[in-house]
Amino acid sequence: MKTFKYIVLIGFTAFLASCSEKQARKPISHSSGSFMKESIDRNKKLNAKEKEAITKIIKKDTANIYNISEKGFWYAYVSKSSENVAPVKGDMVTFDYEVTDLYGNIIYSKAELKTQNYYVDKQQIMGGLRNGIKLMHKGDIVKFIFPSQSAYGYHGDDKKIGTNQPIICTVTLNDIKKETK
Repeated sequence: MKTFKYIVLIGFTAFLASCSEKQARKPISHSSGSFMKESIDRNKKLNAKEKEAITKIIKKDTANIYNISEKGFWYAYVSKSSENVAPVKGDMVTFDYEVTDLYGNIIYSKAELKTQNYYVDKQQIMGGLRNGIKLMHKGDIVKFIFPSQSAYGYHGDDKKIGTNQPIICTVTLNDIKKETK
């Protein structure tokens, strides 16, 4: 019986000891920031390389006059309409477009993409195209050159547009329907 008491006492003591508050492990952290610095450097090099390639394409394209947008992409009016109303948030626009690489190779044809309906700033669409459409007027045809960060970025589109691939989109804005309140 005496040994039973000792066993119970030892078990109870072990139970109490296991319930004592323990310190959580601290996570391993790297405060050097080397990963971020390397990532920033890699992106700067990528952006410079893309900008150089785009600049060469623009110089060769003497038929168009390119502007640079505040959002970091280039655009040229292939055909400018006399309309003066641009789409704003909530308007529904109808447009056709074609996507090529920087060298004119078709990635997606107009027929493949079909006519698109888009509610400005209320639907998901490629970032560059979302900003580019707001520069257009009904009837305009605009050639946009999007660096990869304005297009599909690091990920691509999981189909035909690759990782960090700059693209050219030629967009025809067919119609603008103003948002009804």
